[in-house]
Amino acid sequence: MIRKIPIVIASLIVLVLVLFNTTYSVSFHEIAVLTRFGKPAGIQRDAGLHLKAPLFIDQVAKLDTRLQFIESPLETVLTKDGQQVLVQAYLLWRVEESGDAPLQFFVSYGTLEAAGKELETRIQGAVRSLGGYNFSELIGQGSKIAEAETGILTDLRATKLVGIDPVSVGISQIVLPPKTTVAVLRRMAAVQETLANLEESKGNSEAEAIKSQAASSADTIRNFAAQWAAEIEALGNEEATRYYQLMKQEADLAIFLTWLDTLKGSLSGSTTFVTDLNRAPFHLLDLSAPSGASGIPQPKKPYVIEGAPSGATGKGTP
Repeated sequence: MIRKIPIVIASLIVLVLVLFNTTYSVSFHEIAVLTRFGKPAGIQRDAGLHLKAPLFIDQVAKLDTRLQFIESPLETVLTKDGQQVLVQAYLLWRVEESGDAPLQFFVSYGTLEAAGKELETRIQGAVRSLGGYNFSELIGQGSKIAEAETGILTDLRATKLVGIDPVSVGISQIVLPPKTTVAVLRRMAAVQETLANLEESKGNSEAEAIKSQAASSADTIRNFAAQWAAEIEALGNEEATRYYQLMKQEADLAIFLTWLDTLKGSLSGSTTFVTDLNRAPFHLLDLSAPSGASGIPQPKKPYVIEGAPSGATGKGTP
């Protein structure tokens, strides 16, 4: 029994080696290319475990069918308007799965790495197509980058790369060389300064127009206000003249009414003051004040009429 154990172990090892050399597995994202004595013998697309001839007879190469990414180095491109820029692009691609394309891919490139190097060279040359655009068309809002990317992808597909399906092309970056950057910034600064001067001149012109319009409107308003004030003044003078003529007919009554208004205004507040009841209009508070010919109380002390000749006096102040 003890002697059989090494035999069993050796048999298991031999069985494992045989299985290892006669089977292979394919993942769901892979395609297997079989070669017999170094020559292509077939394609296996089904995922799972499969059989093959042992040892050196059959060999299996697996190709990943998922998207692959490569990026070109910075490439110097001279734009249509003579501007020098550095351009870098990327490519998303995969192994073509239809027909015998995987077999042709294996024969042409062997591995994904080798195909990637070939594609890197191709896309590096393809980015030179950006030389057909002006620099202003490659930057800023409304640039034609998307159009350029579509053109590069179309060119790559037109070359009919064996077993390769280019999926998407993108421009990673567009940069200016240091010396060019300084020159472009200076030119952009000059353009911006010119635009600023134009806007300032336009603003000054509009400001002067607004000032002129405002001054014209102000003159119109002032003239209208002056004319209206003159009409009001004329009307007031007319009313004052009419009132004065009426008052002249009954001068004593006019003076008495003025005394009443003055007295009413003086006593309407809460102020306490001391006054002389012998002087107008406070003599109205003195019941013993003498009355004139018209029956209106008169002050006992005369007053000096302002603006009258020296020595002119009156019966009271209105």
